[in-house]
Amino acid sequence: MNAPGRPGVAPTWASSAKDLVSTALDASRVWFTLGYGILNEVFWPSCSEPQIRDLGFIVAGEGFWAEVKREHRYRLTTPAADIPLASVVHEHDRYRLHLEFIADPLRDVVLIRYRLEGEGLKLYALLAPHLGGSGHGNSARVEPHELIAFKDASALALAAQGGFARGSAGYVGTSDGWQDFHQHNAMTREYTEAADGNVALLGELAQTEGTLALAFAATVEGARTLAHSSLAKGFDSARDRFAANWRRWARELKCKAPTPALTRAARRSAMVLKVHDDRTYPGAIVASLSVPWGATRDDPGGYHLVWPRDAVEAGLAFLACGHHHEARAMLAYLIATQQPDGHWPQNFFCDGRPFWSGIQLDEAALPVLLAAKLDEIGALGDLRRDATRMVRAALAFVARTGPFSPQDRWEENAGANPFTLAVIIAALAAGAGHGFLEDADRDYALSLADDWNARIESWVYARDTELDREHGTRGHYVRVSPPGQSAQRGRVVLSNRAGETLPARNLLGLEFLYLARLGLRTADDPRIRDTVKLVDALLRVETPSGPFYHRYNEDGYGEHADGRAFDGNGVGRAWPLLTGERGHYALAAGEDPLPYLRAMHAAASAGGMIPEQVWDTEPIPERFLFPGRPTGSAMPLVWAHAEFLKLAAAVQGGSPIERLEAVSRRYRRRRARTAVHWRALAPCAELPHDAHLVVEAEEPFVLRFGVDGWKRVTELASSPLGFQLHGVQLVVAELAARQSLEFTRRFLGAQGWEGRDWQVQLVTALPGKAAAS
Repeated sequence: MNAPGRPGVAPTWASSAKDLVSTALDASRVWFTLGYGILNEVFWPSCSEPQIRDLGFIVAGEGFWAEVKREHRYRLTTPAADIPLASVVHEHDRYRLHLEFIADPLRDVVLIRYRLEGEGLKLYALLAPHLGGSGHGNSARVEPHELIAFKDASALALAAQGGFARGSAGYVGTSDGWQDFHQHNAMTREYTEAADGNVALLGELAQTEGTLALAFAATVEGARTLAHSSLAKGFDSARDRFAANWRRWARELKCKAPTPALTRAARRSAMVLKVHDDRTYPGAIVASLSVPWGATRDDPGGYHLVWPRDAVEAGLAFLACGHHHEARAMLAYLIATQQPDGHWPQNFFCDGRPFWSGIQLDEAALPVLLAAKLDEIGALGDLRRDATRMVRAALAFVARTGPFSPQDRWEENAGANPFTLAVIIAALAAGAGHGFLEDADRDYALSLADDWNARIESWVYARDTELDREHGTRGHYVRVSPPGQSAQRGRVVLSNRAGETLPARNLLGLEFLYLARLGLRTADDPRIRDTVKLVDALLRVETPSGPFYHRYNEDGYGEHADGRAFDGNGVGRAWPLLTGERGHYALAAGEDPLPYLRAMHAAASAGGMIPEQVWDTEPIPERFLFPGRPTGSAMPLVWAHAEFLKLAAAVQGGSPIERLEAVSRRYRRRRARTAVHWRALAPCAELPHDAHLVVEAEEPFVLRFGVDGWKRVTELASSPLGFQLHGVQLVVAELAARQSLEFTRRFLGAQGWEGRDWQVQLVTALPGKAAAS
């Protein structure tokens, strides 16, 4: 009998409140999550492709029924912090349900061992397929020996040791098994099929103790075969192999922290990163096996996509705990997914298909830092040839596109921001310092890095603002300066706040900390210290778990004030990963970093998962929102676990893993730049009389220039610079100019000059000419 109520209600994913994430380190290609003590999203055949919303349980008897996840009375344990083998016990006055979850190491199957204790009770499995990454368009069917679902080239089969006594397929919200229990306090329907909708399957287990096998394949027949072969092989055999593989991997971990509890948390974080490491596409690491506020949406991407930034953060964390293999595999993957022009998509599926198309210069530069770090520790090996090609293409893109990024690291604003500037400057210096570049490109990269480094404060530093006068500081780094605007006078559009704007000088963030972390500025630089004072006053929030930080003031990415899920608007909450960034600065500045490490640990879920955000105001118990505890944002967040691991390693080793000797050696003392690189998107308003000016563009041109109001007009043709750029180099002192330099350009093939005149004022000296203090 076909179920009524097609297509069902609008589908959503499971809550992002995850207890644990897990996978098998073997041939298996399934990754799974646990939340509220039940199976949540299962990903197959890569980390980018969720196939179910959840698989939970109903316990029922005469006049009684309960869905175990809604009771929220359970405990979860694992054999060790670094082994994701979960045992869950759900407690109730009427029953106790024991569950154990593993991935079959040799098959695309999740195995669940179950045991129900309680008089006169039966156990029901409730499965919500979301095949192909969506709850739309699924079909479900009850067959004699399993429950099945299918959609396009994906299928699943749920089989039970001992079988199902009966089953039912239905549409979510209308005819599914949960609705049956909700309306009748019992299973009264046995629909055999529900086609092309948001479907769910219910199966009454014939035994109160046994094993369930949830299998995935391209066909129903394949899924059925995998499920029953896994059951035939047995849970114990699969469990032994599962645990042995994880123990073997964990033996090589070098995770130490100041206390045993923090050491266990570090090992748990390393395990979380490893779980997110794809095996179908080795080296691909998604940002999170979760969907932020997933219970309210059917987001096709969620965070189960590869962001090059988040991935490299994880790769560096693997290096911090002694696992070079994963970092090398990641570099090979990044080499394979680099675009022809040298950048990487904003994010993409594990197979390389782009999802969002934005460009973030830090994501083009961070893979260079990973390659350089591998080279620095002697682990680049046979990747060097292809890494060299990758670095050259990436730095060419950075050189042509920078210094201003189309998007910042929060994917919200274009312009100049301290984090991206620090990363691209370090990448240019590292690429040159590690021998990845040919001579002409190397010299140009170093000259460009020195110039951009010397101009950081001209782009992202504001002086003597209202904030500074209020808090007793002389100036501060801003979060971002919009294109063509200054930190002092520009205005920034706030994303997630319906188009509101804020003066750039009033918008703070922790991006500037990377200037010290990468060695471009010292931790005791007065400009750094003053900005730390401001962010501690305005972005820091104290919670029972410890101190956390907002991304920036007036952030709108988070739950509403009443706890409702983010829906395009909201109130930005505090981020544990930023606590890790502040902890790195504390270490460099001679402060105690342990409060920050402990806060990140305290923010984690009961299973040790560190969230993207924590609640930062009065508790809302009915929404499970408590100060210093996870919100409905992504959990676990790979970047947060990577930051925890890196901070723990830095506390033990004394310096951040991102710090490269080639970069810190170049900028540890004041360094005068050899040239000022002028380009239309990053012009300079002033020049010292003794400067060397390089007017540059991406195509050949003729420069027409004069001095002091277009006197002594001269024309010069551009010549090749590094990275396929073209430019004209002028020694200002040789021009006999007193006050100004004027110029315009005619590009190859153009009919005339570019249609505007440019002017640069000449001054005796430029403030902040030195690269570092």
